[in-house]
Amino acid sequence: MTTAAGAPPTHRTSADLALGFLTGGVIGASPAAFIGGCAVGRAPLIVLGLALPTAYGLVLLLATRPRRAREAAVVPRTALGLIEGLEAVGSEGSDVPVRFELTVAPDGEPAFRVEIRQDVNLVELSDFRPRGVVVVEYPPDRPWKGRIVRRPTPEWEERAAGACLDSAPGPAMKSESPKGCAGGLLTLLGLLLGATAVLVPFRADLFDSRDGGSREGGGAPGASVTSSTTSFSSVTSVTSATGTVTLGPGRSMLDQGELRRAVESLTQDADQRQALTVLVQDHQLTVVFRPAGVPGPGFDPRSLPYDRVPALVEQAGAGLGGGSPRSWQLTADGVVGPLTLRVVVTGDGGSATLEADGRGDVLRRSGG
Repeated sequence: MTTAAGAPPTHRTSADLALGFLTGGVIGASPAAFIGGCAVGRAPLIVLGLALPTAYGLVLLLATRPRRAREAAVVPRTALGLIEGLEAVGSEGSDVPVRFELTVAPDGEPAFRVEIRQDVNLVELSDFRPRGVVVVEYPPDRPWKGRIVRRPTPEWEERAAGACLDSAPGPAMKSESPKGCAGGLLTLLGLLLGATAVLVPFRADLFDSRDGGSREGGGAPGASVTSSTTSFSSVTSVTSATGTVTLGPGRSMLDQGELRRAVESLTQDADQRQALTVLVQDHQLTVVFRPAGVPGPGFDPRSLPYDRVPALVEQAGAGLGGGSPRSWQLTADGVVGPLTLRVVVTGDGGSATLEADGRGDVLRRSGG
C-alpha cells in the first residue's frame, strides 16, 4: 500500500482579494456608465461603459502573462492513475464534462489523490469505469490541472494494461479555494463603489432627465421629454432614453400582434429612432433608445421578427416539460455586431437558452 503526499491548503492571497475588488468595480462601473450615458445623452459615458471592460480585460491579460508563461514552461509528468470515481457534471453537447477522482502513482514518488475535470465524448464515456487504470499527464505544481491521456504511447499503454494500483488514502486535491466571505464582500464593495463613482457626478443630469417631462418648452437644453399613456389594458411610458409598455391582466406579448402594437406605440412619433436593446417579457416591453444626435450602433426596433417570437419561446422551453409553469425573456441586442435575439425560459425543469439572428433563425440552443 502506498501513502499519499498531502497537499498544502490553498488560501486567498491579498492579490486575489484585490483582483476581486477591482473586478467588482468594473462590473459596477461599466453598466452604470452605459445606462447612465443613455439616460442623460452623454456619448463619453456610453463609450466608457463599453471600453472599460475591454481595457480591464486587456490589462488583466498583460498582468497575468508572466504567470501564464511560467506555468506553460513547467514540464508535465506522465504517470499511471486509478479511477476512484467519476461523475458527469453537465450535458451541453456531444462532449460531457466529467469530474474524475484519481489515485495518481508517479514513478519513484508517493501516490496521491486528485480531482480533475475533463470533457469526454459521449461515445467514449463507457470506456471509463471505477477501478480502471489510465495514463495521466499533469503539471507537478498543479496536479488538479491534469488530464487523462486518451491515446498514450505504446509503452504507457502496455504498462496501464498490466498495472494493479492501490488506492491512496486521504482527501483529493482540488483547485477550488476554501469557502469564505471576504472575497465576496470585497467584490460586492467594489461593485457598489464603481457604480457610485460613475453615477454620483451625474446625479443632477439623471434627476433632470426624470423631471424633464414636467418642464415647459423653455426648460434647460438637453432635458429629456417624458410622456405617459394609460389605457384600460396597458400602460405606455416614453422618455428620450427608454420606452416601456406594460400589459394588463389576461394579455401577453405572445398574443398575436401584441408585440408589434407595443413596439409601434413607442416609435410612432420617431420614424428614425434607433434602439440599443429591446427586452420583452410576458407582460412588459422595454426599449433602450440610442441618444438622439449620437452616432453609433443601433437597430430599428420595428424590424424585429414579431411573428417568430412565440415559436422561439416555445422551442427554447421544449425540453423543460410541457406542464411546468414558465417565465420567459427575450433580449434583442444590436450594440456589438449584427442584431442577435436571446431567449431564456425558466420552469420547474430548470432553464434553457436559445439564440437566433435578426430574422428569427435559430443559431444555437443550450439547457433544457
